[in-house]
Amino acid sequence: MKDNLMLIGEIADFFGVSRKAMRLYEKKGIIKPVKVDDANGYRYYSADQVYQLNALLELKALGFSLDEIKMIMDGKATKAPLLEMLEKKRQAWQEAMDAAKYKEECLDNIINNLRSSGEAEKIAEMTEDERAWLLVKMVCIEDVRAQKDLSEALWL
Repeated sequence: MKDNLMLIGEIADFFGVSRKAMRLYEKKGIIKPVKVDDANGYRYYSADQVYQLNALLELKALGFSLDEIKMIMDGKATKAPLLEMLEKKRQAWQEAMDAAKYKEECLDNIINNLRSSGEAEKIAEMTEDERAWLLVKMVCIEDVRAQKDLSEALWL
């Protein structure tokens, strides 16, 4: 660090991001170096920019695009639009958690079915068709229509 400034590599390494990402953030106008050395092109960042980069990375981890992050960090999003953006992201995460919870429940069902099935003990000895039928009986099929279609196809 020189004069309490950090080189692009130092700040990038500290946060575990690439120098390329730092240059992209600069190109997008989100975090610009406080100083660029004319002689060698080195980019320098201040201690205050550590907070900016931390905020950027937190927002990115929450699913915000760089354009959305720029709008937030520039203060261009007033309270109402900002709250709307945050609510949409919260809803998206809730939907992702609900989907993950459903998949977890499906896996629990498969595990329980396999544990309680006498047929599963002989899975290695089964023909492909027998194994396929056993697995169909054991797994969750997410779409009821797909389950109906699969059932009809199996009995044709």
